Amino acid sequence: MAKTKTKTREITIKESKGAFSLLKKSGVSKEDYDFSGMLALRQLLSNEKARILNVIKTQNPNSIYDLAKKLQRGFKSVNDDIKLLERFGFIELIEEKTKNRIRHRPEIIVDNIIINIKV
Repeated sequence: MAKTKTKTREITIKESKGAFSLLKKSGVSKEDYDFSGMLALRQLLSNEKARILNVIKTQNPNSIYDLAKKLQRGFKSVNDDIKLLERFGFIELIEEKTKNRIRHRPEIIVDNIIINIKV
């Protein structure tokens, strides 16, 4: 049985002048970290984001609209959450053409999240 490679996402937060801020990784554009410190972490690790990741992992929704239906939430709020998760590299949107439409299927691309807080 082949062992699949584990993909880990690492987020580093550092203290600077009495506030926490996200540490920019090399090769990552500034827009990827357009939040400040703990607010970003709270937004990223909310219960709703955990629910989204769980539903993507266990129910394999075939589009963002399908995901919103499974979560019983509005499309716009789910789409906003998906964009945040995608920006931080937790999920990827796979473009699929169906009939005359293009849909985006969310797929988890990490197995582990490591959070470093430097004080």
